[in-house]
Amino acid sequence: MSKLTLIIRREYLTRVRKKSFIIGTLLAPVGLLVYMLVIIGLSSYQGSGEIKVAVIDEAKMLQQLPDEPGVRFIASANKTLEQLKAEVTDKKLDGVLRIPPLGNFQQKEHTVFYYSDEKLAPEKSSMIEKRIASKIKEFKMDSLKLDAAQLKLLDSDVSIDPESINGDEKDDQSKYTAGVGLAVGGIMTFLLFFMVLMYGQMVLRSVMEEKTNRIVEVMMSSVKPFDLMMGKIIGAGLVGLTQVVAWIVLSGAVAIVVPLVMGIDASQMQSPAMAGTESIDPELMQDTGMRIMAELSRQNWPLLISAFIIFFLGGYFIYSSMFAAVGSAMGDDMGEGQSLTLPATIPLILAFYIVSMAGWRNPDSGLMVFASIFPLFSPIAMPFRLAFNPPWWQVALSLALVIATAVLFVWLAGRIYRVGILMYGKKVTLKELWKWIFYKG
Repeated sequence: MSKLTLIIRREYLTRVRKKSFIIGTLLAPVGLLVYMLVIIGLSSYQGSGEIKVAVIDEAKMLQQLPDEPGVRFIASANKTLEQLKAEVTDKKLDGVLRIPPLGNFQQKEHTVFYYSDEKLAPEKSSMIEKRIASKIKEFKMDSLKLDAAQLKLLDSDVSIDPESINGDEKDDQSKYTAGVGLAVGGIMTFLLFFMVLMYGQMVLRSVMEEKTNRIVEVMMSSVKPFDLMMGKIIGAGLVGLTQVVAWIVLSGAVAIVVPLVMGIDASQMQSPAMAGTESIDPELMQDTGMRIMAELSRQNWPLLISAFIIFFLGGYFIYSSMFAAVGSAMGDDMGEGQSLTLPATIPLILAFYIVSMAGWRNPDSGLMVFASIFPLFSPIAMPFRLAFNPPWWQVALSLALVIATAVLFVWLAGRIYRVGILMYGKKVTLKELWKWIFYKG
């Protein structure tokens, strides 16, 4: 067994056996479970409870308002506004809602008045506004002798269905193509950003721990600095992949089992603020789901998965080598090393912002094309564009540059690592790191 293999094995087993790794791996699906339970609880949470509101209908159009979740409407029973205010003061009512006459039917904005010393919750305020607006619409239609069913026919939903010029079904797209591409690309971008940053930081901490504890001095007596650095990078990467696989399996199990055990229905996830709105047609929802699934099946998954792995490995080696070099140059004070870690993290964060800001608007814009080819940005940007079938030469060029840059950065980091790992008590600058690259020996 080679020395590099031994280092990788040691780095992997040391971290996988740690209690922090085991607890962190198990806590992720537990966190997902807690998140799901919190969402279910919040969706049915009624806040401050039910309030009783007296309604003075000066417009003579409401008759009796149906109760809303958390709001009980009470007819004024010919009582005056002052009498109802007195009941609010005596805590018999929570508030009084006065609806003035409409006046001109051409007027679109209408103001109703709510009397209470207690603040009306925004959610309840929104529900009341929607209910009153619906009643005013019904009143106007009845007064103008308009047929509600015929008026509904005037509403139209317009969607663009892209068609290819040559009529080839392979190039044909649907109205869901862009949305599915954004979803697939966005998920891959987020995963890559999260994984590269997290596991790159893991390499940084590993190097710093061994340098601080002086363990590296013993290891360097029998292992080359480059082998030691590569062992840490590869070992930490394998730890990360192990954790991701465990998270996917456990989270998938939680997502499947919890709804079955608790009997959760999609309707339970509806927010109370959506009460009173039109329900979604189940047949339409099923048809939409089938179309989205069909669009997902049209994605070139072998290419997406292969490119995802290659770009992850390329991005991971690029940024992990930088973090390893920075960790070898840092001392005990983390504050002193911030000036060194910043240049290593800025390109990664900038790439994520470019995708978030420019990619969602136009994946094929000039800025996105540049970001998907520039090797410090492409591990984040190109996977996003892959869902939109970019030109093959851009993908090939991006892959070639990522691999070449990864090799170059690993070599450069090795040059820095061999000098910095055994240096103590000196504050290192970026200029000093540049000099270390050209040291001989």
